[in-house]
Amino acid sequence: MKSTLFFIFFYISIWSQTSFDKAKILFDQGKYASAETLFESYLKDNPTNAKTIEYLGDISGYEQKWNNAIYYYKKLKTAFPRNANYWYKFGGALGLKAKSVNKFKALGMIDDVENAFLTAAKLDSKHIDSRWALVMLYIELPGIAGGSEIKAQKYANELDSISKVDGYLAKGYIDTYFNRYTNAEVNYLKAYEIGHSKTTFNKLYDLYLNKFKDKQKAINLKKEFIN
Repeated sequence: MKSTLFFIFFYISIWSQTSFDKAKILFDQGKYASAETLFESYLKDNPTNAKTIEYLGDISGYEQKWNNAIYYYKKLKTAFPRNANYWYKFGGALGLKAKSVNKFKALGMIDDVENAFLTAAKLDSKHIDSRWALVMLYIELPGIAGGSEIKAQKYANELDSISKVDGYLAKGYIDTYFNRYTNAEVNYLKAYEIGHSKTTFNKLYDLYLNKFKDKQKAINLKKEFIN
């Protein structure tokens, strides 16, 4: 009898799940196409549900459908102009689209990308991702398009005040970009000593292996990290 009741309640639970609940499970499993279909269905009946719109934007991003991602994130940042994360995701989708088009068209998008990240950083003084995005943007852009190491260092310093690990990683990233590998090692070592995470390990390991070409240092680091 108890077994029968268990299965009855189990199936009632499944039937009572909304398409949103089912879609979220599929999303967490990485089954984005199936999740997308259910989220779209749910959105038809709940057109202002922000979380559903965000999930659809995220799925579009994973599938590299940049126009769709931009569409969804634009809806969110327009409806919630004080939400830093929506601005950040909008800027990220724009930036990735810019990388997929020709250079002339990409240059016309840079101001909007920069503005989105700057807005996110201004709205949230602790928003790490937007500051990382600005560091990378200002380093990768040519000077004529607004690129600047000084600007990148500004946001690396802001990261440092929020998270020491991110600050050192950002400074190491800048040093690596400009082939200042000795300086990069100092910063990555500090990040590794504080964080001792897979991310900090990978940055230092890659520096030793691919920049210094020092296999022994890389091996020693790996042994130390594993143990």
